[in-house]
Amino acid sequence: MHPLKSPSETHRLAVRTRPTGRKPVMYQRWDDLLFLHWSYDPSVIQSTVPRSLTVDTFEGKAYIGIVPFFMRDVRPSFCPRLPGISDFLELNVRTYVYDEHGVPGVWFYSLDANQWLAVRAARRFFCLPYFDSKMKADKNPTTAEIRYLSHRRGTEGHLSSCFQYRPHGHAQLADPGSLEFFLIERYVLFAQSVSQARPWSGRVHHQPYPLMDVEVTEWDDAVLELNGLKRPGRDADHAVMSPGVAVEVFALQK
Repeated sequence: MHPLKSPSETHRLAVRTRPTGRKPVMYQRWDDLLFLHWSYDPSVIQSTVPRSLTVDTFEGKAYIGIVPFFMRDVRPSFCPRLPGISDFLELNVRTYVYDEHGVPGVWFYSLDANQWLAVRAARRFFCLPYFDSKMKADKNPTTAEIRYLSHRRGTEGHLSSCFQYRPHGHAQLADPGSLEFFLIERYVLFAQSVSQARPWSGRVHHQPYPLMDVEVTEWDDAVLELNGLKRPGRDADHAVMSPGVAVEVFALQK
């Protein structure tokens, strides 16, 4: 049975603590993340997630995010980073949900990456909807501006995406209770294979995201269409950037 209310601030803060008595199965860095979010009707989003999960809302609105970023130093806990494999690009589409215990987390519609081994390992061991994509990103060393391109293999050319963005100002942390905290501070993922009746949950741990204002000069919502979602056709309702965090990834649990 779902809780009558959405997760409390206590729930949202609790998931930021490192899991006790468990060892991570992977280490990685997430760098130069762009978070673009659009508000949606919660009833529409509820129809796209498993029945055992409830759409999480902020002031009555559900949100879908597009997040392009750089994966760095990705490795299993038992081996060092591997040149040519440990660094790649990733772009995910996500929404926010909670389970029957009131635990808040992320539901991924898709995760595009340009590393074939990562795509297959994530599908096999984490039940996540990863897709092979042609991707390229460049960062201007002087202005810190990033140009980020992505095209999911096997899809039409007009569904390619392009993002151009750069940070402004100084990094700071999201305030608990704010929209930024609701959107960004997420430490639990839910995943489900076609053979599962209920989703698994997985934990990640990292320091709270340092966040910066961002100037977005080019963006695309084509990846929403790839996931069967209505394209909002307007600028993002919320945009922010993070220089990145070092991450510990823990195994899925029922």
